[in-house]
Amino acid sequence: MWSRTKARILDLWRTLRLPSRHYSLGFLTVAGFIAGILFWGGFNTALEATNTEAFCTSCHEMQDNVFEELKTTIHYSNRSGVRATCPDCHVPHNWTDKIARKMQASKEVWGKIFGTINTREKFLDERLILATHEWNRLKANDSLECRNCHDYDSMDLTRQGSRAAQVHKLWLGTGKKTCIDCHKGVAHRLPDMTGVPQG
Repeated sequence: MWSRTKARILDLWRTLRLPSRHYSLGFLTVAGFIAGILFWGGFNTALEATNTEAFCTSCHEMQDNVFEELKTTIHYSNRSGVRATCPDCHVPHNWTDKIARKMQASKEVWGKIFGTINTREKFLDERLILATHEWNRLKANDSLECRNCHDYDSMDLTRQGSRAAQVHKLWLGTGKKTCIDCHKGVAHRLPDMTGVPQG
């Protein structure tokens, strides 16, 4: 038994040590491991670089339209100094959901390339479509990004207005609705909702 195990270990050691055509298997394994670390580090660095407010507002479409609107809201400037940035509200925090969102957002690159909203007029024409996509995404994930900062279980309903407390208890407390159902336009102006069914 021991001699068979010893022979297998020696065979494995020879395989790792002996050269293949150009490099030993051990070298290739170590080199692959190091290359994997470098790739992973580069990938995560690029991912985080594209997950900043500076990146989001680097194109004039965002800078001149929705970012200007955000600056007038409590999510941007408030007495506590806590500020939500673009990725806080538009990119999930956990890794797998973040990757899925980044893949969805790659469609926005096509919009940039083809000038879908490169003027204020085009932006306003597309605004309802853009907002509807975002509302549907938030509805589908139960307003995950909102819940990164706002937690129903931590809400002090006694410090809210009576109407807000009642509605939060009725809808959020039972899971029948999610944040985006009532809080459309909380950080950006609502698009022209003429002809859009409410509720």
